[in-house]
Amino acid sequence: MAKNVINEKDLCRKYRTNVTRLIRAWKKGLNDLEIARVTGINPATLQQIREDIALAHRRLRLLQKKEALVKTGRHVFFKK
Repeated sequence: MAKNVINEKDLCRKYRTNVTRLIRAWKKGLNDLEIARVTGINPATLQQIREDIALAHRRLRLLQKKEALVKTGRHVFFKK
């Protein structure tokens, strides 16, 4: 089974910022410009972090869906 969470430590190292803090700010409803003003992070970098998180979530959901289909025996996935 895949991990159920995004590896925030790797993202923190990659972008040299506290990604957990950014996620909490987004959940509170702050937009990118407000976060950029408070943290001093470039808005383009914030957008890239958001896209990386969204892509990781999408991959996780697809993997979980694929595993669920394999468990039920209703799959058409071919192994390479």
